[in-house]
Amino acid sequence: MIISNWQLAIGHWQLARSRLGVSRRAFTLIEVMISATLMAMIIVSAYLCLHAGLASQKMIEPRTLVLQNARVAMALITADLRCACALTPDTPFLGMHRMVGNIEADNLDFATHNYTPRRPREGDYCQVSFYLDKDPESGQFALYRRRNPRIALDPLSGGIREEVARGIVGLRFDYYDGYDWYESWGDVERRGKAQTSRRERYNLYGMPQAVRITLSFDSKPRTKPADSTEAAPANDNPAAEPPLIFQTVARLNLAQAQELSATNSSPTGQATVPPANTGGPP
Repeated sequence: MIISNWQLAIGHWQLARSRLGVSRRAFTLIEVMISATLMAMIIVSAYLCLHAGLASQKMIEPRTLVLQNARVAMALITADLRCACALTPDTPFLGMHRMVGNIEADNLDFATHNYTPRRPREGDYCQVSFYLDKDPESGQFALYRRRNPRIALDPLSGGIREEVARGIVGLRFDYYDGYDWYESWGDVERRGKAQTSRRERYNLYGMPQAVRITLSFDSKPRTKPADSTEAAPANDNPAAEPPLIFQTVARLNLAQAQELSATNSSPTGQATVPPANTGGPP
């Protein structure tokens, strides 16, 4: 009796639905097309977001490596310059400005006390050189540092060189004497420090008060072998991305001590080098 009542109720419910025009049926073609279109839009949007993330990562990773190399290179050069001292009495500090094609590739030679002895009879003294040279693997320029902990007859030779950074498209040093900036320092041409004008050139002797370091890195360093076809440097290709430029100023802490020593050792008690500007480089 109970089952029959349930069946009767279900029958009345179905009859009511049929009278109201409500019936169980599947999705129509339009509903399927709308659902497929929405799903396709969602999938395409997810793919575009993923592609943009991968492209950003591919663009940022080389620049992150460049930032790390620049930080290490600047730290090494600055640490050596802060403890810089004279190479020899005749060649205290040498900074040469030179160009290799369209690339600035300055040379810097000096001595520093930023050295930890590693062998017997070695002191905290080391002859240092910073320069650019071609990297045999990528064909680009790399920054090298030459260190010679022994006092050599020729302070510009000997020692061991080590690679500091790759993918460099420019290295420039500017030297501050307390009054002005110079692009070279010392008697780099070994001509007896001859002057070409009446203007006093303080950059021909002594040590600078500070050195401004400018490093230019390729924003997309290459890693292919040098024997393959190389693309034009970033400076020669107008469509290429501009290089990443890093700059800092390192003060030579021992330059003032050298000037005071020269003043005290002078027979007349007068300094033979220009006085230091206590205000520092601008």
